[in-house]
Amino acid sequence: MKLIIILMIFFFVLPFSLAQLRFGFYSFTCPQVEEIVGEVVQSYYQRDITIAGALIRLHYHDCIVNGCDASILIDSRVNRTAEKDAKPNKTLRGFNLIDDIKSNLEQQCPQTVSCADILTIATRDAIALSNGPTYNVLTGRRDGLVSNGFNVTIPGPFSNVSQALNFFTSKGLTLEDMVTLMGAHTIGFAKCIFFQSRLSSFNGNIDPTMDPNLDAFLVEKCGSRGNETSVFLDQKTPFDFDNEFYNQIVNKRGILQIDQQLALDPISNVLVWNFASGNFNFWERFGVSWSKLANLDVKVGNQGEIRRNCRAFNFPLLF
Repeated sequence: MKLIIILMIFFFVLPFSLAQLRFGFYSFTCPQVEEIVGEVVQSYYQRDITIAGALIRLHYHDCIVNGCDASILIDSRVNRTAEKDAKPNKTLRGFNLIDDIKSNLEQQCPQTVSCADILTIATRDAIALSNGPTYNVLTGRRDGLVSNGFNVTIPGPFSNVSQALNFFTSKGLTLEDMVTLMGAHTIGFAKCIFFQSRLSSFNGNIDPTMDPNLDAFLVEKCGSRGNETSVFLDQKTPFDFDNEFYNQIVNKRGILQIDQQLALDPISNVLVWNFASGNFNFWERFGVSWSKLANLDVKVGNQGEIRRNCRAFNFPLLF
């Protein structure tokens, strides 16, 4: 039975921008928005179950740079590299799904629903389809007017816990938020090049922080020097949004260095063990932390714009 997490937020204690977001923002202007988004997400999910992880990553990479303003969706132009073409974002997917939702909404409610809200709602729906928690999201975001690939700085898979935490706290997120959000790796995957340096086939020795059986499996998958093969980060339930990711890293079966370090570093290991002890613990916290992420530096009111096409600003000169 799915856990329904309703986030009750008292607007009088929120920053002004966040206070302008609300549940049911489109109730009168586009009441069918949730139905339209849900139908498109479900149709994509039925054809490719990995789209859920792709949407989570797309949403995270949008919000964690300059706030949740759909700047990650903008296409590059001849004279400017947009965020999606920055090195950390080269493998992002899900853009066509967002395009299809936007196209359907423009037919029903022209220039009403922001691309930032579409991405937020679509990610929530994809998590639910992956047998994850269901949670309500605030809406009313507007789309940003800047997308600059040079602004993209995101901790990589070789970061340690302290480095990652410094980044997250600079965005107003806590240690608990960081450990929780990284649990989304439970339906993620990574290419061998991002963890090959941990393998015995690469450096001649088994990483002492990795289960030898996992090392043997990954060596077989990746070869002696790594390749473009992708491996699920959760080897047990890769398509279910559950707490199995934490169970694996406490047993030295984390694939990415940063994932495994979460379970080993005294800064974060207590939280990891708490989430590993029960799915409810993870789900309950995830709705809170992901909503915090989705509300970072949002544009509201007269800020930004409502794009007609999620891939381009309404007035390109603003690029």
